[in-house]
Amino acid sequence: MDGCSEKRVAVIAGGGPAGLTMAYELAHRSETIQPIVYEASDMLGGISRTVDHNGNRIDIGGHRFFSKNARVRARWNEIMPMQGSPARDELLWGVSAPKHTSWATDPEQSDEVMLLRRRISRIYYLRRFFDYPVTLSLRTLRSMGFFRSMRSAAGFIASKFRKLPDTTLENFYINRFGKPLYRMFFEGYTEKVWGVHPSRLGADWGAQRIKGLSISAILRDMFVKKLGISRTRKVETSLIEEFAYPKFGPGQLWELTAKRAAESGAEIVVSSRVEKVHIGRSGRVEAVSVVTKDGKMKRTDCDMFISSMPLCDLIKALDGIDVPEEVRRIAKELPYRDFITVGLLVPELRIKNHSEFKTVNERIPDTWIYVQERDVRLGRIQVFNNWSPYMVKDFENTVWIGLEYFCSEGDEMWNMSDSDFIEMAKRELEHVGMINASDVLDAVRIKVRKAYPSYFGSYYELGKVKAFLNSIPNLYCIGRNGQHRYNNMDHSMLTAMVAADNILNGITDKDNVWNVNTEKEYHESE
Repeated sequence: MDGCSEKRVAVIAGGGPAGLTMAYELAHRSETIQPIVYEASDMLGGISRTVDHNGNRIDIGGHRFFSKNARVRARWNEIMPMQGSPARDELLWGVSAPKHTSWATDPEQSDEVMLLRRRISRIYYLRRFFDYPVTLSLRTLRSMGFFRSMRSAAGFIASKFRKLPDTTLENFYINRFGKPLYRMFFEGYTEKVWGVHPSRLGADWGAQRIKGLSISAILRDMFVKKLGISRTRKVETSLIEEFAYPKFGPGQLWELTAKRAAESGAEIVVSSRVEKVHIGRSGRVEAVSVVTKDGKMKRTDCDMFISSMPLCDLIKALDGIDVPEEVRRIAKELPYRDFITVGLLVPELRIKNHSEFKTVNERIPDTWIYVQERDVRLGRIQVFNNWSPYMVKDFENTVWIGLEYFCSEGDEMWNMSDSDFIEMAKRELEHVGMINASDVLDAVRIKVRKAYPSYFGSYYELGKVKAFLNSIPNLYCIGRNGQHRYNNMDHSMLTAMVAADNILNGITDKDNVWNVNTEKEYHESE
């Protein structure tokens, strides 16, 4: 790092989307700032990393590359251009949708490209497939049956005349879908994800994640498609039909981002955890202490500190400043949901494709399947063949799937051995009719801590933690865990971009960083 002593040092905690975006922004836009990223694990990308298991790749949690923010889209395209003509960029963002006839025809001109993928996600309920989001198509009504359909219609109409206060996630769903549809398609799955009933969760999660989605929005979307009208504006995130995807999974983008940042002078260090954040007499961050790969403690002086660490870990790491007991308590009690993925390799699935899309070997076309069945713990299934054929070592002859479970660190599922958990996952998938457990060729289990910041408990006192951290002038909180907000990947990137703007332009107010994905003009329903 020649000349590093003459530069201002920006230490960045975390090598996920937010941290690596910050390193890239500062390294590319400033010749006077030296970004140093410390990532605690041995892989970059955070929950957006791609794990390679015996040549088959796993996308942890699934990541569709779709954003309404032009700045984010431009950055993606700069790192990994879209495969094909520029017109396809317009297609991706919902202007129209080309008809794919095969999942295995992507050109192989380059490895460092984004592929355009068709988004197909469905709900698995009553051992049948339902459209996701729920539609009112004849196919849906047939699958639901006459009496369920009539109850659902009556419930939706009733919800239009008697609005509940949008104070809980349960009320949020009922107001938009009616009680019968809520109970069929939202209640059980939401409880699987968060571990608490939707009546105990705040409406914030629904307002942030599905925003303008409702039966009315779905009907409007169906009407527009039937008439062939170009949807140049309002496209709900949950209604998009196409998305971009890195050829070898989302982690490929973050590895390339780190490479580009390093080429511009950033330092990227893995297997190094920020243990202490030292605050000087001036009330500013002066240095961090990092536990390195060999277990030694290393001190790095810095001029600014950017954190994508979980807030509970950040507050605990602060040294040299009196942290109010109330702030410590709130941060310590912030709720999270942890995550387990089981990768299973099988020759084929028992269920076959009955959709309008032509597929290889008559496989189902889904990227995600939401499992609403209450007799299994399984929450969601990914079919990695359909995210990208390059995710699977032998695409033609095997199907590589990810079984997703939501849990809490230390609970029964988290503490199960890998072998026991994999056996449970195989039995559950066989129980719902998707595989024969004896056919599994390979399997792996991956655990992820603090995957999802939760919206209950001390979350509603988060403003006090935020106010305290904002009082430290050169400390910036970015990203999903850095702000304890269930952001999409593009929102996490944008928090870093806005924070970088502030640093480079001498803006001291940090509200614009915290307000990403809360300001009305950025709502996906607009």
